[in-house]
Amino acid sequence: MNSEQIVTEFINAWSRLDPDELVTYFTEDGTYHNMMLPPVTGHDNLRGMIGGFLASWTKTDWDIRNIVSKGDVVIAERLDRTEMGDNSVDLPCTGVFIMKDGKIKEWRDYFDHATFKDAAGG
Repeated sequence: MNSEQIVTEFINAWSRLDPDELVTYFTEDGTYHNMMLPPVTGHDNLRGMIGGFLASWTKTDWDIRNIVSKGDVVIAERLDRTEMGDNSVDLPCTGVFIMKDGKIKEWRDYFDHATFKDAAGG
């Protein structure tokens, strides 16, 4: 698979709400940087961060609006649709992925934090 296909597979995997599966897409020293927060690096830290997100989620589906790639760089514009109990969030995002040997080395996510916070109920 090429980098774009791997990122597409990763994005689709979020709907299964399984932090252990999601961590397998990262290199051992992979980093996720939600641009509102400090970056998180390494499988154990990523598992904890992802598990923290998913703890309140009951369903999520991420729709890819546009995806482009060049070499080991993939940019995916998405609409992340997430349900958290009685609250639902439709969050427009753009993720920038830097790949290494078929795994995510770096993932930076850009979105409007107020959109998420307001829809999530605070």
